[in-house]
Amino acid sequence: MRITDARVVVTSPGRNFVTLKLVTDGGVTGVGDATLNGRELAVAAYLTEHVVPVLIGRDPARIEDTWQYLYKGAYWRRGPVTMTAIAAVDTALWDIKGKVAGLPVYQLLGGRSREGVTVYGHANAETVDDVLVEVSGYVERGYRAVRVQTGVPGLPGTYGVSTSEVYEPADAALPTETAWSTEAYLAHVPSVFARVREEFGPGLRLLHDVHHRLTPIEAARLGRSLEPYSLTWLEDPVPAELQEGFRLIRRHTTTPLAVGEVFNSIHDCRQLVTEQLVDYIRTTVVHAGGITHLRRIFDLAALYHVRSGSHGATDLSPVCMAAALHVDISIPNFGLQEYMRHTPETDAVFPHTYHFADGYLHPSEEPGLGVDLDEEAAARFPYRPAQLPVNRLLDGTVHSW
Repeated sequence: MRITDARVVVTSPGRNFVTLKLVTDGGVTGVGDATLNGRELAVAAYLTEHVVPVLIGRDPARIEDTWQYLYKGAYWRRGPVTMTAIAAVDTALWDIKGKVAGLPVYQLLGGRSREGVTVYGHANAETVDDVLVEVSGYVERGYRAVRVQTGVPGLPGTYGVSTSEVYEPADAALPTETAWSTEAYLAHVPSVFARVREEFGPGLRLLHDVHHRLTPIEAARLGRSLEPYSLTWLEDPVPAELQEGFRLIRRHTTTPLAVGEVFNSIHDCRQLVTEQLVDYIRTTVVHAGGITHLRRIFDLAALYHVRSGSHGATDLSPVCMAAALHVDISIPNFGLQEYMRHTPETDAVFPHTYHFADGYLHPSEEPGLGVDLDEEAAARFPYRPAQLPVNRLLDGTVHSW
């Protein structure tokens, strides 16, 4: 069997997605997510101009060899654009292999390690009273874990708080600008979780995303102030380029730490994992080189008591979510999976058979990933320019968004 065609499809059913579809001479197809929020066309061009030409004629069964060929053969290794492109190819090849074998991909990864994948939803609102209503809605739907974000008093807008039913941070053709006050944020957040715990008790798993906005000592202060509320994790407390900063946070708080959605290789994770500076590693199929490389990261993490917590926001298509579930269900050190529901338009473009029931997401039992790309439906939603915001402190200084 050989690859005879490789199509890069850019579509925007409510937000932009990039998908690679591989076709073989045996008629078997495979799909891979190649979405990089705010930089979608960079990955599409990388695939079209540099990757697709070398795929034609290759044996789709040689997944590892193809991964190494695309990684080592480029010379310019790593980086989000390169690794997202590699991930799309790798995921599509696993989809093909599962279809050829007649098995869902998780069976090729060793089979089930659990009955279902515990996911967390996003409860966000401008006020604490409104976010309690949001949390209640997730509890009623059977969720066992909820991420909680609220507006910060005195700020006109806050990351993670939606102004519409569907949260989408890439909201304009040119970046919008938002304002930030660390002092106001640190004063507000503990009171939010005090209310949530008072309302819902100790059983519900709670999470919070800082979104890289603090210094290590500020993050340590926040982690300590949240200890009475037993968070499952505090996500992205500081920019992770300076990984030694997590050592300082560790010295001051026992609140578990999660990081990694912006990482794209095992090398980004190595120090945080091997020095046990985090508790959950949040790398994804689409941004960390596909199923093949994500398994390497999680296998390393397992040696150091670090669990998975893969990113799963709506800027990752149902193709990525389907692939993530096959990894989640099979690895021994699974922690949590982020899950934001897609719009009906997105679900129509990417028909899939994974499903939510009894507080768990369940991967497809169909051969391969159990998700496809409806190219006719995709064509009805052309690309629209959309970039992520830029964040500034109140005095105008550019700050981490």
